[in-house]
Amino acid sequence: MNQSAREERASLRKVALGEEYADIVIKNATLVNVMTKEFIDNQSIAIKGSRIAYVGSVDQCIGPTTEVINAQGKYVSPGLMDGHMHVESTMLSVTEFAKVALEKGTTSIFMDPHEIANVLGAQGVRLMHEEGQNLPLHVFTTFPSCVPATSDLEDAGAELHVKDIEEGLRWEGVVGLGEVMNFPGVVYNDPKMIGEIEATMAANQTVTGHFPDGTNEMLQAYIASGVDSCHETVARQQALEKARLGMHVMVREGSAWHDVEEVIKIVTEDGVDSTNVSLVTDDVYPQTLVEKGQLNHVVRRAMEEGVDPVEAIQMATINVARYYHMDKERGSVTPGKIADIIIFDDLATIEPDTVITKGQVVVANGQLIFDMPAYHYPAEAKDTVKLPRPLTAEDFLLQTNQKQNVEINGIRVIENNARTEQFTATLDVKNGVVQPDLDQDIVHLACIDRHHQSGDISLGFAQGFQLKTGAVASTVGHDSHNLLVMGINPEDMQLAANELAKSGGGMIVVDQGKVLAHVPMPIAGLMSDEPLDVVVEQVRQLEDAWKQLGCPIHAPFMTFSLIALPVIPDIRISNRGLVDVTKFELIDVIRN
Repeated sequence: MNQSAREERASLRKVALGEEYADIVIKNATLVNVMTKEFIDNQSIAIKGSRIAYVGSVDQCIGPTTEVINAQGKYVSPGLMDGHMHVESTMLSVTEFAKVALEKGTTSIFMDPHEIANVLGAQGVRLMHEEGQNLPLHVFTTFPSCVPATSDLEDAGAELHVKDIEEGLRWEGVVGLGEVMNFPGVVYNDPKMIGEIEATMAANQTVTGHFPDGTNEMLQAYIASGVDSCHETVARQQALEKARLGMHVMVREGSAWHDVEEVIKIVTEDGVDSTNVSLVTDDVYPQTLVEKGQLNHVVRRAMEEGVDPVEAIQMATINVARYYHMDKERGSVTPGKIADIIIFDDLATIEPDTVITKGQVVVANGQLIFDMPAYHYPAEAKDTVKLPRPLTAEDFLLQTNQKQNVEINGIRVIENNARTEQFTATLDVKNGVVQPDLDQDIVHLACIDRHHQSGDISLGFAQGFQLKTGAVASTVGHDSHNLLVMGINPEDMQLAANELAKSGGGMIVVDQGKVLAHVPMPIAGLMSDEPLDVVVEQVRQLEDAWKQLGCPIHAPFMTFSLIALPVIPDIRISNRGLVDVTKFELIDVIRN
């Protein structure tokens, strides 16, 4: 303990004894005590510096300069902690995301910036990590583990190696290894994956996981390797199995992935001790943040499914702190802990009117009052869509020597689910080109290398979006983030792709030669450099434009962005071709 920390602890003792005055006192609240799973009425909290000095009756701590916050009739809780999320998915910079997250009661996040890592490598991780270090929001980083997610099936903009992880784990504020998506690599002893896990364990840090499906033997080998959490659980029985094996179950509720209803049953119906269960968002887009909230929305969903309110808050505070071995410092409203506190009126909504982080009031009357420091990304972080030439309509036509029709393998998406299904269908051939079929809801799909100017273009077909006209494109294509294009006709696909490339990336919808909506994301082709309200309006227009093309599904652009992720079953597209994720191999679009 350094001299500054000793002095801070000495001051906390003096405040508790009434020998010094607190800086802030919260009076007469109902305390959500996550240590004992109870509500305690008429509690007051004294804060000195960045920490809590005293909880209970604090009259002895109040002096002439003490700021007193009357919380009569209100609840006081630890600030919410999101144990797994990707800031890039919000389409916002870390700073812009922090503004809305704090207003929603989130005081700590554990971000895995593997999206920007796939574009810019370790330098991209450093940029986002550094941006987060000077904010009132605690931004902890789990260093990305799988960049690219699968080295044999796709090409990302960068690759991270064991030495990159070893260096990143030494950065202040890096607390573990990001989700280990290449679970077959772990199970079957891939040297890179094992090296990353061993380096993390040697640093006494946490190894976060990603195990969507597999045999019991694979799961146990994965856990035995040192990976001890998973946020990809969508079925109750899966969650129960993982919990019984000691895995920390992260229950996810994002914008497109709604897992709380099913997975939380291990607590409400199976009676599993929730100490090793937490609530996370994973991927949330701007509309969700504004209309529903951030982690407070997930806590509400858990309560709606029958979870005891204090237990739900435990899953978003102390349980997260314990998982990351931080419970000695944060996660509860108890003496000595960092003063990350939210005050709210209604237990059913958890919409805070006051938020305190690091002992400072940053949100008052529901509005952010903290002046965020500016952060500027360098020019090279905004020049990441690199094509060897403008794309043509012919680039999107799947050619064949067959004359009448062909049988194809395609990708069927599932609404509100990260998974896909493989389908087969018979499609007509005209002038040597395989045709889409709107009656079967089958449209053109393409994935284009946007990192290396290789000219790689893989073509396929998608089902489930119900497009009737136009085209869409995105440089958000988890996780390698190549250029994804989907549409009815090659002319609109050409326009969508080229316009997106000109703007430095983002998402776009076009129809009959006109741009209907465009969300520019020049930061690595993943994040906007505009304020939240601007991005929200752009995304609203994007949603409306998808509907104009005929798509009725919820959050279609998020579902679309995952169509290239070859680590979640069953089938995906990469810049190298169609990927059978059940076998981890490339397959032909046209069946023999």
